[in-house]
Amino acid sequence: MMKEEVNGSRSCAVQGGCPSDYIAISIAILAFFLLLSRLLFPFLIHKIPRTNGSGFWIPVIQVFGSFNLLLSIVMSINFLKFEKSHWWQSCYVWAVWIEGPLGFGLLLSCRIAQAFQLHHIFVKRQLPPIRSYFFLPLILLPWVAGAAFVHVKRPLNNRCHLGTHWTIPVVCLHTIYVAALVGFTWAIRHIEFRFNELKDLWQGILVSSLSIGIWFAAYISNEIRDDIWWLQVASRILLLITASVLVLVFFSISSSQPLLSQISLRKREPLEFQTMGQALGIPDSGLLLQIDSVPVIDPNEPLDKLLLNKRFRQSFMAFADSCLAGESVHFYNEVHEHDKIPVDDPVRRIYMARHIIDKYIVAGASMEVNISYRTRQEILTTTNLAHPDLFNNALNELMQLMKTNLAKDYWSSMYFIKFKEANMRFNGHEQESMAGWNFSPRLSSVRGADDPFHQENVLKGFGCDNRDLDTQ
Repeated sequence: MMKEEVNGSRSCAVQGGCPSDYIAISIAILAFFLLLSRLLFPFLIHKIPRTNGSGFWIPVIQVFGSFNLLLSIVMSINFLKFEKSHWWQSCYVWAVWIEGPLGFGLLLSCRIAQAFQLHHIFVKRQLPPIRSYFFLPLILLPWVAGAAFVHVKRPLNNRCHLGTHWTIPVVCLHTIYVAALVGFTWAIRHIEFRFNELKDLWQGILVSSLSIGIWFAAYISNEIRDDIWWLQVASRILLLITASVLVLVFFSISSSQPLLSQISLRKREPLEFQTMGQALGIPDSGLLLQIDSVPVIDPNEPLDKLLLNKRFRQSFMAFADSCLAGESVHFYNEVHEHDKIPVDDPVRRIYMARHIIDKYIVAGASMEVNISYRTRQEILTTTNLAHPDLFNNALNELMQLMKTNLAKDYWSSMYFIKFKEANMRFNGHEQESMAGWNFSPRLSSVRGADDPFHQENVLKGFGCDNRDLDTQ
């Protein structure tokens, strides 16, 4: 009986399907679902609007590369017992192409792209000169070339193992990419980041370096002592578990979307920061306090002067949202927050400027504003993201649009009526009736609970069509 068990263990060591193999696969599946939840949690639970730029797609590509890495290890080193009778089961498909350029190589390339972006934005104070969808394939080319060379030379044996003289060049390719990541990270080490970007990069460097060392030791031990069945089983389990830890620790969205990095599965309390201004510690950002003044509003005053009052601005913003034209007012509000940051604090100014550009300026942004092509390009090609007048031209154009399209209708809207009633109550010392005023600007749309004037969504139509007021 003992001899049969030993023979069975040796058989599964070569052909796959050992009980320990299935345990390692279960750990890998769990790690991937945890990774997927980290990506989707802010969008499914907190309903954060999805961006169309690299801030969203680079983390998605990281998850895709993580899936490829884990699956390629399972398929290429005999975790499962099956006959390799089809071309897609070949070692060169899984161990060369999917594990290399589409797996570990893609993960490292994404982090290099993120570090490259941080270097340009915070050190050079300008947007990267090359888009991520060009830069990412460009830095993947050495991986593709290496995979093509291995595929042509065909050095793998029937167990998908490389010879020792092939292992060293492969490890060197991995090391070159880690060295490039170290170089970009070292160049931004002096920046006082506020969302753990630097910490995440160093953490990624550490875990990827350890993974390369573990993989190198496992491959060498497999090649030198391939007659020891328990070593075969233990080394491949170690490879898969190490890769599972790697994809979890390596993943980060702090570099791409800093505000989303504040949302974690470890936090059970409500969303801590709803706006970038709050996350950056800008004074009175997003909060409508009971002690704020409510001056008498004169419709004959210039709109840009009226908007300086926070209570009027929030009322006007709610009206614009009800007309599905709130982007301009939200842009004004965030630029107003941006201007509160001292000029001698360039890091926070760059954070806020980058947030505004991603949300309002770039083509296809979630709240893209209607400005001229020339003004848009001036912002996107600026040589100083911390410049105090970065958004002035865009603000002037949008102010003219608001005066023309929104201001006239606002004065006859339900929102202005409610604002006047609140004004009279406040000035009449009935402050207790407004204890519920606590406004936080929307991320994508104003919800009923966020409306400082207690307007339900069904009433928002009153702002855009004066005939509704007559019916009411």
